[in-house]
Amino acid sequence: MPETTLQPGLVQETRALRPLRIALFGFGTVGSSVARILSESKPDGLQLTHVCNRNVARKRVDWAGPAVEWSEDAEAVLASDADVVVELVGGLDPAGTWVRRALEAGKSVVTANKKLIAFYGVELERLAAAHGGHIKYGAAVAGGIPVIPGIEQGLAGDRIERIEGILNGTCNFILSRMEAGAEYAAVLAAAQANGYAEADPTEDVGGFDARAKLAILMRLALRVAIDPEEIVPRPITEVTAVDFSYARDLGCTIRQVARAQKAVAATVGPMLVDQRSPLAWSRGTENMVVLSGHYGGDVVFSGHGAGGHPTAVAVVSDLLALAHGSRRVEIPSAKASVGAEFEVPHYIRFLVNDRPGIVAEITGALARERINIRAIVQKAGYPPHALPFVVTVEPCKSSALQRALASIRTMDCLLEPPLDLQMLE
Repeated sequence: MPETTLQPGLVQETRALRPLRIALFGFGTVGSSVARILSESKPDGLQLTHVCNRNVARKRVDWAGPAVEWSEDAEAVLASDADVVVELVGGLDPAGTWVRRALEAGKSVVTANKKLIAFYGVELERLAAAHGGHIKYGAAVAGGIPVIPGIEQGLAGDRIERIEGILNGTCNFILSRMEAGAEYAAVLAAAQANGYAEADPTEDVGGFDARAKLAILMRLALRVAIDPEEIVPRPITEVTAVDFSYARDLGCTIRQVARAQKAVAATVGPMLVDQRSPLAWSRGTENMVVLSGHYGGDVVFSGHGAGGHPTAVAVVSDLLALAHGSRRVEIPSAKASVGAEFEVPHYIRFLVNDRPGIVAEITGALARERINIRAIVQKAGYPPHALPFVVTVEPCKSSALQRALASIRTMDCLLEPPLDLQMLE
């Protein structure tokens, strides 16, 4: 029989006739949810062929199907005939090594690894392009909310000028419970018991998780590639019940907000949010992102940002896009440094051993930096030896306020450093 030679177009068509073979690295909460969707819904064009995990014997499940190969050997899985590697292990190593090896082998990669994409996303996209593959990471920010596809496809024609978002479900769960009257320690314990927070919650409550996600959004939406470590996050651990009480009096609540603007300015931390703002409506583990475009105005993305199933939906959606030939929209970005400041109102809460002249000293320190006071609020019912009160100031630069606060911190009446929170308006 004469040898048949396939034309290039026929080779692509032949490959399109078979499903993409998928190797899943990580079979935890999200990985098992991805496998569940693939096995139950059987999306067209996708076939789970490998699962790689430590101690894989205890992870094996019958419902994934008899054709799945279970392995602890990452090298063997990377060398297999899988077309796509789905990386759901997280962290920079060994996940970064596996992703690079897969891309160098011409495979495509789908990942939910926000830290890897925040620090090395540009490099990995170039590596994928050089070897004929693709890297997709729609699940890396806001879980199952299609923020990244929305930016790449729905908003690519606009000029995004500002990002404001609730990007960490753990912090939103904690702060929305504290808004209802609970104490931080009790809510953190509940979050850990429900699987919303790790045994060491620093990545979440310290703002580092949201910082990585904000860096990704800045590259895609603002088109600036920044070093995530230039964003200094503020922890939510400084917020107490009294701050929610004062916030209510000011018509606000408190949320961990990640915000950035074209200037380039960026910050992550607890902030006062007006009760009329969409960001104040987010409860529990929900995420929300508000993108402000020059032409299209504000666009709000909202939904379940955490949990196995919502994140798995984003992963499988990326896989389906690959199976059906959808490519990422190439959005160019330029290297930039976070150097600009936000000029916004601030909420400053003091806890003092009361004595005459305290307000005069505080107002004098603010006046020396040309910062105008908006309001002074003091609730009744607190003892004079541990008196909390709040000063709100008109929009000012953060650097000027920090100079004023440095002077105020030398006052002998302070029982703890003042708590300074930006106010979103």
